[in-house]
Amino acid sequence: MELNKNNSKLTVFSGVQPSGVLHLGKYLGALEQWVKMQDEYNCIFCVVDYHAITVKQEPKNLAENIISVVKAYLAAGINPEKAVIFQQSDISAHTELAWILNCAAARLTDLNKMTQFKDKGANKESVSVGLYDYPVLMAADILLYHTDAVPVGEDQIQHVELTRALAQRFNREYGPVFKIPEVAIRKQGARIMGLDDPAKKMSKSASSPANYIALTDAPEVAAKKIMRAVTDSGKEIKYDLENKPAIANLMTIYSLLTDASPKELEKNYQGRGYGDFKKDLAEEVKKFLTGFQIKYNSFHDNEVRQILKDGAKKISLIAEETLKKVKEKLGIN
Repeated sequence: MELNKNNSKLTVFSGVQPSGVLHLGKYLGALEQWVKMQDEYNCIFCVVDYHAITVKQEPKNLAENIISVVKAYLAAGINPEKAVIFQQSDISAHTELAWILNCAAARLTDLNKMTQFKDKGANKESVSVGLYDYPVLMAADILLYHTDAVPVGEDQIQHVELTRALAQRFNREYGPVFKIPEVAIRKQGARIMGLDDPAKKMSKSASSPANYIALTDAPEVAAKKIMRAVTDSGKEIKYDLENKPAIANLMTIYSLLTDASPKELEKNYQGRGYGDFKKDLAEEVKKFLTGFQIKYNSFHDNEVRQILKDGAKKISLIAEETLKKVKEKLGIN
């Protein structure tokens, strides 16, 4: 895929941190949506390795995770002929623009409002400045490519709102450069919750592997996690986020894997209990993982590295042109 000024499609940008295992929640909440977008939009999908190092990473593991994330992109169905896949650190304009935004647009009051930092590090004794400031780097990621829409989970909406605010502030102070992006959230599946606690998001950083189904879990292991997943009181299969959050979460997973609506699932399991439902869901998860992992394992590391190299080459000029315009507005080019 080539991005050019004559292309009338809107541009989408998003990325995943290579900081741990990718799980089913990330696939259903992000990757599956991206796959559907690549025929309608100019899609740019990044492996955001600079975001990953806001917390300490083992270098060997980080290098392996970068490759793993791209394999997951490809196995999910993202086609490098239709979408750009690249590694954030391969294009230095990301960090250059982040610094400029730090100085010319971002304010401490903006970052002090970020709830993700409060959740992840505000109360810890030793936290990197990068963890506090990474929303500005995320803004730079998005703004470099004249992004129209950013598909994110609910927990990242605040960061896209910050991106919009920084772009508007810079445009107002120095002249128009940045396009103001919109948030794109899927209606169902934007937030898949943990199997062990429906009040907490499914997360690769969860303390227990019972929280999530890794995309690399053996299918039989994943099936056991489904069977052991917490449920609500009673036994009725009903989609009720407020009163039955655990079964509603499992129904969302089932729905997204099979395209059966929650209403259809309610009808299909009328008069049947949680056991039957979870057994069938476990089979669907096994089927999905089996097919996904065959594709995942079919890609070689060198092939992935070439895809990243080609992706960076395709879009580096866009990033450089944006950065040049920003510098001209500031009088430093």
